[in-house]
Amino acid sequence: MAPIRICDNGGWTDTWFARYGKIFNIAVSPYAQVQVAVYPSGSREHIVVHAENYDERYVVQPDHHWGRHPLIEATIEYMRVPSDMCIEVTIFSKAPSGASTGTSAAMTVALIAALDQLAPGYMSPHEMATAAHRIETELLHQQSGIQDQLGAAYGGINLIEMVEYPQASVSAIQVPPAIARELERRLVLIYLGKSHHSSQIHETVIQSLTDAGPDCKPLNDLRRTAERSRDALYAGDFAAFGSAMIDNTDAQGRLHPSLISADAQRVIDIAQAHGAVGWKVNGAGGEGGSITLLGNEVAHAKREMVRQIEQAHRLYKNIPINLSSTGVCVWRVRDNMVIDGGA
Repeated sequence: MAPIRICDNGGWTDTWFARYGKIFNIAVSPYAQVQVAVYPSGSREHIVVHAENYDERYVVQPDHHWGRHPLIEATIEYMRVPSDMCIEVTIFSKAPSGASTGTSAAMTVALIAALDQLAPGYMSPHEMATAAHRIETELLHQQSGIQDQLGAAYGGINLIEMVEYPQASVSAIQVPPAIARELERRLVLIYLGKSHHSSQIHETVIQSLTDAGPDCKPLNDLRRTAERSRDALYAGDFAAFGSAMIDNTDAQGRLHPSLISADAQRVIDIAQAHGAVGWKVNGAGGEGGSITLLGNEVAHAKREMVRQIEQAHRLYKNIPINLSSTGVCVWRVRDNMVIDGGA
């Protein structure tokens, strides 16, 4: 299993067109969960996928023509399942698809970790993240930054420094337990009720940033929020942390007004009215997806805020989250007993 990520301050700077970047993000549950059942060769179909969220179970054909779930099938192809075994892959996540929380990356990292158990010589978390990114960009030819995969692989609260795309280092931000507990208490993840999909708006923004170059002001504005977020948490300064979240969201809006959707703005307005000190439109922004909110010091104000948001629209939904101090985890079970575990 692997965590999703929220509050990706500095997002957009982990991309090929930014060339270098700084990104802060927080790994949280709910997790992407993968289970691989292994059977003797010839006892059944070679590879079966059970996409539990979609209530689909089907046989994967090894023909490089991705079918119902291209990312799942491309990952299986990339990992080269040994020919002397049959497997059934079950995938599930409580995080809504298209929530802009790196759910697809978490699923891919978790699937890589599970399939990696089928061959000798296990991959490191960084290698898993790199493989997950390559599958999206090289096999499926999709636009993808690097931060989602690294967040899922490493877990925790991180500052990711991309020195030259896609090479990056990950620095864990270790804070005292009291700060971590207060951060967890204050954080809210609101799903806006519609799956986020890359759009023409994003292509327009990418072209604009490509033309402006990696050192342009919009990208530098975003980069600065990552280190500000790190420094604020080290100091236990939630007002400063919230300010970094707000400034990042404002910077997203300057890339293109439509990156802050009407639904996101409606949620922000309710949060602000209930004393929230921070808000961050997750991921690249645009229609659908989700938003991270940072409540104030008054616990009941956060609960009332969430209640008012969910009442504002039938599709708005609070997704319960907890900080995930660990990244991708994998273990093996035989005859109802755990025989191996690791990360």
